[in-house]
Amino acid sequence: MTTENDNIVLHVADVHKTFGGLHALSDIDLQIEEGKTHAIIGPNGAGKSTLLNVVVGRLAPTRGAVVFDGQVLTGKQPHEINQVGVARVFQTPEIFPDLTVLQNVMIPALAKRDGSFTLNFMSSLADETEIRDEAIHMLEDVGMKASMDMLAGSLSRGDKRRMELAMCLMQHPRLLLLDEPTAGMSRHDTNTTIDLLKKIKERGMTKVIIEHDMHVVFSLADKISVLAGGRIIAEGTPEEVRNNPKVQEAYLGGAH
Repeated sequence: MTTENDNIVLHVADVHKTFGGLHALSDIDLQIEEGKTHAIIGPNGAGKSTLLNVVVGRLAPTRGAVVFDGQVLTGKQPHEINQVGVARVFQTPEIFPDLTVLQNVMIPALAKRDGSFTLNFMSSLADETEIRDEAIHMLEDVGMKASMDMLAGSLSRGDKRRMELAMCLMQHPRLLLLDEPTAGMSRHDTNTTIDLLKKIKERGMTKVIIEHDMHVVFSLADKISVLAGGRIIAEGTPEEVRNNPKVQEAYLGGAH
């Protein structure tokens, strides 16, 4: 399966997902342009996280397909999808709390190289000078170099989020999926994260962001898709979405 537009790096094609009698996703057709930031917004229960779980292989669609760079991802395991260049930052940071920040950031690069995550890496962490140097540089990029010897579990939520982002970037993904990257953050941490994601955009990386904070969405998105009841009810530029009566009624009218 391919798409007519050569700029489309991810195509979610006619995807449906049902849980028993519940239609969590219906008729989802989503095209993500390479190098762009595409936000997915909608009220709680709209199907946003379900959609990301289908993309990364944590859930199988009931119908339809997910195509990344011309390759069908449907049916692949999450680690296989990660290997082809898709990385995800979760709503709740997934980290190794008893390891240092630097060790956490090194692990994904080792896993990418070896094909899977493993905890038999302690000797490798000490020996992998090249990966260590890259991890330190990545931590500097996200403003975390000074914390590299701290235990990851001792970090604030905002710092855990930045560390997890560095972990994802160590995989050199072509597509980065972020599930509510600023959830629970202070305004200061939120603005710092916005600046960081803008910096990543300058590298040409494609991003899909699920976010409730409209300040974040309108600061970052090139295009927005609005989900409600498991369906896309509107799509367009931030200005088009902001002025869409359906969106105002279904979602933005209740947003702050």
